[in-house]
Amino acid sequence: MKKSNLAFMLIILCCCFLTAQHKGNYNQITRDISRQNILTSGNAQIYNPTVQRQIHKVLQASNVVKIDVKALQNVSATTSTAVFNLSQIGPSAEVTNDLMKKRIDSIKMQLNAKGISQKNIAIDVISFIPIYEVEVTKKLFSKTYTEVPKGFELQQNIHIQFTKTNQFEAILEACAKSEVYNLVKVDYFIENIQEVYKNLQDQLLKLIEDKKTYYKVLGFDLAEYNVAIADDKYCYFPKDFYQSYQAYNSVSFDALKKGKAITSVKKQTSYYYQPLTYESYDVVINPSILEPVVQIGMNIKLVFTPKPKEKKQQPITKTEIDHKYYVISPNGTIDVKELNTKN
Repeated sequence: MKKSNLAFMLIILCCCFLTAQHKGNYNQITRDISRQNILTSGNAQIYNPTVQRQIHKVLQASNVVKIDVKALQNVSATTSTAVFNLSQIGPSAEVTNDLMKKRIDSIKMQLNAKGISQKNIAIDVISFIPIYEVEVTKKLFSKTYTEVPKGFELQQNIHIQFTKTNQFEAILEACAKSEVYNLVKVDYFIENIQEVYKNLQDQLLKLIEDKKTYYKVLGFDLAEYNVAIADDKYCYFPKDFYQSYQAYNSVSFDALKKGKAITSVKKQTSYYYQPLTYESYDVVINPSILEPVVQIGMNIKLVFTPKPKEKKQQPITKTEIDHKYYVISPNGTIDVKELNTKN
């Protein structure tokens, strides 16, 4: 009986394991996203990954027509630049500079063999400072602490520009062989951003015309409406959309087998690229992506309100009365005179 119960428990455990693997190791509780460099302005909505979806939305009828259209385009970077930090110490300024030069020359030589020329490599000097140590001098009744030069520290950043993603692996290998491990950042650049904005604008204008035709079929002639407009454009880079998580497993099965107390296991923090999702966009260009991309968007919002009806003025009728008076003379004759009332 115990064996059957044990087998049943193992089956349930396997099913849970398969379900978890299909979902992945991402744990929503520990996610954290950095968006410090997002470019936002005007009426752009700040990206929020926790979007609450409304399955059943109650519609409210109104005579105000709103057209709110959004477009997004995923653009692969034309060029990318990896920035590495190098630190070198030495007993003198000449030796320190010479050691740093040898490391950088080694990186350049290896990258040149991989198809990355020296014109795509730039050196940025960060600091070159002396290092001091405290020398203690003992006297009869006191000690004297004096700073004396010990050596020099030179810090430089090396900027390496590349055009293909697979070149980055060769860059990491070349830097590692020269004992350079501090990857500061990777910047992405696109050359034709104005063409991308123009393409998004054309797509949105076409969509607006389609919506106007749709509302006209419904009986709303938008030519009889006053219009208000708000528009915006923005550009998001991959470095702003890396999200962190930790694996869900946190106990040791060896402790369970040996009958010991449960031991907590340190969970490794992992990162993955989480771009903007598409549910709030009307137009998405290049939706299927394989690698991190630059996401460029544009929003246009139009609000149409009915024009106030013009009040027709009633015609003013004026009645003119001719005033006459009669003059009777003593002899009985009657003279008719008109009374002038216009002055």
